[in-house]
Amino acid sequence: MPRRASRVFGPSWWRARTGGWAGRLRTLGARLRTRFPLVTALVERMVSVNIFDSATRIAAHSFLTAIPLLFVLGAYAPSALKDQVAVSVSAVFGLTGQEKAQMQQVFQPPTAELRQATGLIGGLMVLLSATAVSRAVQRLCRRAWQLPRSGPSVAAWRWLAWIALWLGALFVQGLLRNELGTVLGFLISLLMQTAMWWWTQHLLLGRLIRWGPLLPGAVITALAVSGLSVAAHFYMPRALDRALDAYGAVGSVFVLLSWLIVLCVAIAVGLSVGAVLSQTTSLRRRLGTVPPPPKGA
Repeated sequence: MPRRASRVFGPSWWRARTGGWAGRLRTLGARLRTRFPLVTALVERMVSVNIFDSATRIAAHSFLTAIPLLFVLGAYAPSALKDQVAVSVSAVFGLTGQEKAQMQQVFQPPTAELRQATGLIGGLMVLLSATAVSRAVQRLCRRAWQLPRSGPSVAAWRWLAWIALWLGALFVQGLLRNELGTVLGFLISLLMQTAMWWWTQHLLLGRLIRWGPLLPGAVITALAVSGLSVAAHFYMPRALDRALDAYGAVGSVFVLLSWLIVLCVAIAVGLSVGAVLSQTTSLRRRLGTVPPPPKGA
């Protein structure tokens, strides 16, 4: 490169150029925040929460925990409880035909070999490992509300209480749909989902956020989860049949895990959107939202 060109396109020239571009981007960002404050706040919150990473972690922990728990229930739970759990799991994932039959095989009357292989100690370890799901959901809630990592710790009993809550909800969900019909069962299930996600945030955040501001996220999440549960009845049977025909049991595992990730993405988006609505819109005054503490606190 000639000396004259090197002087023109030297380091000072590049610094001036990049500085100008950075200034234009900051100006554009300020204009977008002024014109579309809610949209920019939602985008920034989604980025800070890292939606897909959080959802994938929760889905993976849920899947790795659910399979051993099903075997523990099959080995030790009463017959009535096992039958209802099988119905509820089939209802949540839309399992029919061959997939539903495979689910029911897990809850066949246990043999001495199954109970010996599972063991009471193994069942307790599975239950304790299930707290990984609770911790993942807790991290999601803290990110959605932009709470500092150095805040007060949450007692371990809250993780176990959350697991008990969702096991009870799984038992009741299928029972409601079978006894009350599709429409009425869906409406009551929607109310139950709202109450559960409302209490989930309150429990796992250690009461750092008041009840009122937590309500929008609970409603949005319940709508998303309930809508996906309806869609599962149309999508999952066909997807599972194709996966079983093409890849066997491995294909069904892939389909179930993929659907879990979609479900967890909906949960992450619902909680994040609810937090933004409670903090940046007119709902802030009505719900009594307290401004979040500084990130460095």
